[in-house]
Amino acid sequence: MIEIDLSNFSGIVTGGASGIGKAVVKRLLEAGAEVVSADVNEKTGEELLREFSEYRDRLEFVKADVTDKKSIDYMVSFTKEKFKKINYLVNNAGINIPRLLVDPQGKEEVTEEIFDKITVVNQKGAVLCAQAVAREMLKDGIKGVIVNMASESGLEGSEGQSIYAGTKAALYSYTRSWAKELGKYGIRVVGLAPGILEATGLRTLEYERALAYTRGITVEELRRSYEAVSIPLKRVGKLEEVANLVCFLISDLASYITGTVVNISGGKSRA
Repeated sequence: MIEIDLSNFSGIVTGGASGIGKAVVKRLLEAGAEVVSADVNEKTGEELLREFSEYRDRLEFVKADVTDKKSIDYMVSFTKEKFKKINYLVNNAGINIPRLLVDPQGKEEVTEEIFDKITVVNQKGAVLCAQAVAREMLKDGIKGVIVNMASESGLEGSEGQSIYAGTKAALYSYTRSWAKELGKYGIRVVGLAPGILEATGLRTLEYERALAYTRGITVEELRRSYEAVSIPLKRVGKLEEVANLVCFLISDLASYITGTVVNISGGKSRA
């Protein structure tokens, strides 16, 4: 097995206090990287520091709102002050609020407010973070890596989650476009698209209730539907498997990979 060594890498994981982001932070630390976990939730951020206290010399938490440019600028300056450089950014922060485009019953329909909320976090946030970090990489002459957390739904679409899927589709295009813009400076831009993963604290009962409603099924039927999807590997993905891929894409082992989004879904299909 090839061990990934990121001991000379410093960077940022947005949405890094829970779910996929937390798993990525853990794996980066295990690989020797210096990590700033940026999250809007200060409580979970402090819990992260306590849980990973053995890495405290290489781990920092900063409260950051990816929809606020001033907050992002502070996140970047905080990282530079602490670790002197930024080699990578993991654009992971995101939200999902299941809603139908049109709901005949008028209960769970996309509103302008919900559209704006999902889009400003998942899409605008990714742009602002990538812009701020890339600017520092260029200034310091660092051949860094930007990793965008897309989703399989970005290509496949998702019933009851069209706005979320649309924002993730944008990340495919951003990844390709930014790779073309930044490649001349030695900066790589890559993405990954998880499929169905193990449950986390982010898969709340309210999320499952809303999603089940949009599909006309019960929460219990929704949970069983995960098992009905055709996954050749016959299981859902693990958060650590996504984190492993992130570390690989950041590392020099992936030095010729840019402008592409890697699917990590166990071969999932609807057939």
